[in-house]
Amino acid sequence: MQSFNETDPEKVGVEGKLLSKAIDFAIKNESTMDRDIGAALEQGHFKEPWPIGKTIGPVKTRKSGSGVILRRGQLIKTWGDVEYVDMTFSISKSYLSLCMGIAVKDGIIPDINAPVKNIVKDGGFDTEQNKDITWAHMLQLTSEWEGTLWDKPDWIDHYRDVIGDSSHSEKKGSKRKLQPPGTYWEYNDVRVNRLSLALMYAFGCSLPEVLKQRIMDPIGASDTWEWHGYENSWLEVNGQKIQSVSGGAHWGGGLWISSLDHARVGQLMLNKGSWNGCEIIPEKWVNECLTPCSLAPFYGYLWWLNDPQNGMLPGAPRSAYFAMGVGTQIIYVDPENDLVIVARWIEKEKTAEFVRMVLASIKN
Repeated sequence: MQSFNETDPEKVGVEGKLLSKAIDFAIKNESTMDRDIGAALEQGHFKEPWPIGKTIGPVKTRKSGSGVILRRGQLIKTWGDVEYVDMTFSISKSYLSLCMGIAVKDGIIPDINAPVKNIVKDGGFDTEQNKDITWAHMLQLTSEWEGTLWDKPDWIDHYRDVIGDSSHSEKKGSKRKLQPPGTYWEYNDVRVNRLSLALMYAFGCSLPEVLKQRIMDPIGASDTWEWHGYENSWLEVNGQKIQSVSGGAHWGGGLWISSLDHARVGQLMLNKGSWNGCEIIPEKWVNECLTPCSLAPFYGYLWWLNDPQNGMLPGAPRSAYFAMGVGTQIIYVDPENDLVIVARWIEKEKTAEFVRMVLASIKN
């Protein structure tokens, strides 16, 4: 693993005392989520009936909060155990979007606005409801894919509220009438997992293999991260037994990774997909990932956008964007301030204030 260049915050225009105050705030407001993640899921964190809500992927005990702050590409502050490989929940989705960028770069998926069924022939996109679903629909969470995957039906995430303003959140897990693809936005982990499976079929190999060879190794990441699926998500592809990985840890699994490696990915995004002058992910793809969905302007291609009306980080620049997972965990990328923040296990309602405090420490 390559090390970051470390420097004093003052040398890159950040007031050290104010930055330390922000970090103290993050530490003080550690998530109240049980450190035994298995217990948290078993106790109904996602409010789902059994056995549909049963954990079917691996889990591990989390540590206390940790984080990394980069300014102008240099490491200026860390806290907690930044090398601990922790579960990262829905931040996994943003890594899935990076793998999609490789598929587009290589021509494996030449047109993301074409139906998925043109490439993926496993029957999952053959029904009347699913036949017109495009890759873009899957990436923007507007697919309305219908079906059951890994024993989880799509309706288990119907009416799911992740931004705190849904008037239907009490109906979570209730069936509703499906809409045509591209006309309804819903945060749905079954559908993200269906995207992951489709992308694995498109590559013809495991997504962790793609991520390691094409992204993580080239940016000097460690070899400690892991990307898991479920006990029942093993398939034979091209004569090999491969596990389809999950886009989160809703039912266990997902990406397990250190804060330092998260920071590298944040910097890669801030660099518009390049690392040390070499293109890892096309800049065009990074820009597409950050293009607002017309139905949900706070969301791009599996990355959250800081839309002024529905953004979760008021006070941060509109150009800022982030990957976010349960906990709360965040990779915050801020082009306007040349800043990357990784924070793990901070109370959700305190996250915006923490980011605001970090921004307040920037002098120039």
